[in-house]
Amino acid sequence: MKLFKCQHCGQLVYFENDHCENCSHQLGFLPVETTLSALRPDGASWIALAADPADRYRFCANAGLGACNWLIPEPSDETLCLACRHNRMIPDISLPENLSRWHKLERAKHRLVYSLLRLGLPLANRADDPDHGLAFEFLAVVPDTPKVMTGHDNGLITVALSEADDAERERMRQQMGEAYRTLLGHFRHEVGHHYWDVLVRDGGRLDTCRALFGDDREDYAEALKRHYEQGAPPDWREHFVSAYASAHPWEDFAETWAHYLHIVDTLEMGAAFGLRIGPRIAEGALAAALDFDPYAPGEVQRLVDAWLPLVFAVNSLNRAMGQPDLYPFVLTPGVVRKLDFIHHLVHDQNGPRP
Repeated sequence: MKLFKCQHCGQLVYFENDHCENCSHQLGFLPVETTLSALRPDGASWIALAADPADRYRFCANAGLGACNWLIPEPSDETLCLACRHNRMIPDISLPENLSRWHKLERAKHRLVYSLLRLGLPLANRADDPDHGLAFEFLAVVPDTPKVMTGHDNGLITVALSEADDAERERMRQQMGEAYRTLLGHFRHEVGHHYWDVLVRDGGRLDTCRALFGDDREDYAEALKRHYEQGAPPDWREHFVSAYASAHPWEDFAETWAHYLHIVDTLEMGAAFGLRIGPRIAEGALAAALDFDPYAPGEVQRLVDAWLPLVFAVNSLNRAMGQPDLYPFVLTPGVVRKLDFIHHLVHDQNGPRP
């Protein structure tokens, strides 16, 4: 979970923390154990209080740039952590504006990689698989060059640095008529395209996937052109989790994949806080106890049965503060069937855990 306890003083600490606010102990994230640990210095190395005391660690090189708190086990000769090894290009961080935006991108990317680790998904990078490994390029706009587009191409995920500008991202959200647009949402959506390649196309699931999401052999460029010119079909809410998901089967899969990660990760945080939902006036309806690990195998209905009451409660709290709904989407039976496909796709695959 992304809520942890400092092993030195017991203070609650968060996924992104690099030190404990209470006792000032240095903190570092152990990716294999997926836990944040208090550290004790040992010469040029660190001992993690949450791991074997015989083991030694050092920080990712990006920790010195304020962009990472993940640890590398010694005697590995890697300089970058498991998450940062996926970076193929970052912006010119000598520019203060680029540095602060890159920090935002890294926080979102590290949260994504945490989820992929918890789910045990294959995580080959470009050093492991030069042709198809998962890689990220974070690109700033350079004068007299083509516009940077966020997207996916054969394992390479490009994210425009401008997406880390809150005002620009909101402008794009409104221009595109989107209910939701966040950095983490971009990462989760684009990595869905990557795992379509890995788990569906290369995993022998094409026929089953096509029966549910549609035929991916439909001309992609023409489908997007039609979507942007004509919009989503009138009944899209019955079959798709978002309007954009109706554009093409690939986008339907990527959008549903992203929402699966939204649901699992948010339920995990709710469970970390021991949340229970039981509206006093509902007489048992919309009740849920977040007392299970949503990353574990099982039936997707358990996730849905906990998610709907949680979303109802949190959306209501947001409205009480004059804020938009946290989750402005509807999970129809058709969407739940697609979530179920992704749930089993994830848990039935045999990708090695790093």
